[in-house]
Amino acid sequence: MVEPVQLQSERLPVGSAGKLSGGWWGVQTLIVTEACLFGYLLFCYFYLAAQTEQTWPPDGLPSLLVPGANTLILLASSACVWAGERGVHQSRTGRGIAGLTAAIVLGTAFVAIQLMEWRNKPYGMTTDLYGSLYFTITGFHMAHVIIGLAVLLLLLVWAMLGYFDSRRYVAMTIGGAYWHFVDVVWLFVFSTLYLFPYL
Repeated sequence: MVEPVQLQSERLPVGSAGKLSGGWWGVQTLIVTEACLFGYLLFCYFYLAAQTEQTWPPDGLPSLLVPGANTLILLASSACVWAGERGVHQSRTGRGIAGLTAAIVLGTAFVAIQLMEWRNKPYGMTTDLYGSLYFTITGFHMAHVIIGLAVLLLLLVWAMLGYFDSRRYVAMTIGGAYWHFVDVVWLFVFSTLYLFPYL
């Protein structure tokens, strides 16, 4: 019964020694293009905020409590992904599974809190210019978080099935890089939408 697993493991490629995989370069390219997308969105926000004659934001300064807590939750999820990746790299599968599970729970909490915050906003997507920008920027970020959660869930399933070990873990690194990117983008979104109005 152990023998087929060894045969299957021998058939699976580990990757080119001393080289980064095509998947790694692919996700780096994705990150650069998506960073440009968010850069354009945030540029639009600042440009239109500078051009408008109305109060910005129209409904007064945003509350920092809920989005601040949500920021800490997302940063904690990034630390969990890092710990999970380290666990897999060190052949501690249980630690890898625990890290990924915690990251998924925290990421899901982030989504739930963001949806609650959307529901409690006194404006909508079509109320005014600020509302359109707010929901477009946070909506694009939410879509990236949901994709990231799907990636983490897939990595968790693979980890539970024993697909990773100290030599075969590049998928964890690639998925982790995407999740860290999503977290870094949120720091820019949070600074723009919630901190900038206080300046």
